[in-house]
Amino acid sequence: MITKCIFPAAGYGTRFLPATKAMAKEMLPILNKPLIQYGVEEAMEAGCDVMAVITGRGKRAIIDHFDISYELEHQIQGTPKEELLVDIRKLINECTFTYTRQNEMKGLGDAIYKGKVLVGDQNPFAVVLADDLCVNPDGDGVLKQMVELYNKYKCCIVATMEVPKEDVNKYGIIEGKEIEEGVYMVSNMVEKPDIESAPSNLAAIGRYILTPDIFRVIEQTKPGKNGELQITDALCHQAKKGMVIAYKFQGKRFDCGSVDGFVEATNYFYQKSKV
Repeated sequence: MITKCIFPAAGYGTRFLPATKAMAKEMLPILNKPLIQYGVEEAMEAGCDVMAVITGRGKRAIIDHFDISYELEHQIQGTPKEELLVDIRKLINECTFTYTRQNEMKGLGDAIYKGKVLVGDQNPFAVVLADDLCVNPDGDGVLKQMVELYNKYKCCIVATMEVPKEDVNKYGIIEGKEIEEGVYMVSNMVEKPDIESAPSNLAAIGRYILTPDIFRVIEQTKPGKNGELQITDALCHQAKKGMVIAYKFQGKRFDCGSVDGFVEATNYFYQKSKV
């Protein structure tokens, strides 16, 4: 079973400066809930109860958020506002939160590797990028869909979506053969390819299920695009052995690492709250 989920959360969030100068981008709220809480709730729905957060300098608010605030709870006890803490209390009571730091920004592959000390190297685990906010109002969350797929194929799984051709240079792009509807056996992955050379318009987004041997592969992977250790490059190595599945998930994804996507997500959840 997949019970552990890594949350890489050490990035600077420079696209939201100056708001992120002293505040973690993962704590930016969509309505009254921070981005990372949406991700933790999705992971919990998928069966995870150990949340392994990769933090960095200035990320203390994440740790405090998933902890009890005795003074606050005392102040609002017995008032209508106490109801607002029900969801976060459930996460705190039912999940274990562990933390380690990524001292230098060396890429997503490096951030995931830092999580080895938290999730171990014996079992598969999930990875959620909190600024990719995913929803599926008509059914299971994206990560739960992927766990069900893992139970069938027992290999690394990458969530993907079709993007406009002019945007392929912003993503890791997969090349593969469709083996069932919406499921592809990956043969190649390219990090942020040129528009002319992209093998497809099927882009990886911030949801992964990884097998524990990925840590050994990351150790052997050389820095790639921008001198960073890319998880795309490590997965490409696995793909050559037929060990990576790409899944075109059911639902909607908001790129909350961008201002446009953040505003779109805010409007979506605001309208949903009024129904």
